[in-house]
Amino acid sequence: MSGEINGKETGEKDTEIVKKLLVENYGYAPELIYKIGGNNRKVYAYKPCGPGIGDIGWKGVYFGKIEGDGIRLTIEGSFLVGPKATKNVVELDDGRARRYLAGENVEVDGELYGWVIVKWRSYFLGSAKAKGGKLIGYVPGERRLRLE
Repeated sequence: MSGEINGKETGEKDTEIVKKLLVENYGYAPELIYKIGGNNRKVYAYKPCGPGIGDIGWKGVYFGKIEGDGIRLTIEGSFLVGPKATKNVVELDDGRARRYLAGENVEVDGELYGWVIVKWRSYFLGSAKAKGGKLIGYVPGERRLRLE
């Protein structure tokens, strides 16, 4: 099912799927248009900006990826969802945040399982897979912090 706004494709079906996953996993879904693309099931998100703006090329920011067990958010996606998320947000202390940003797995308290948003102070750092008392980091290599 697709719809149009000002003659533009809205990706209504993709938007419904992504919003459902976001609400289930994080308790909040921003009012955006979501497109699911390719075999990798990457999710792009955007808002219509008006006539002629954003009509060239791919629309939106890389927001996340649909996995077999939920939605994994990018750093940008975690910034959009995190401030209003009501569940599955894990706040790290300074040391664990540094290690997470360096691409390491970090320990967490409690029995968390599944995709979580990683927060440090007022910043949302991305998402991780919680499993067996650890957060498995997915910080892309080119965005990792280099620890000395």
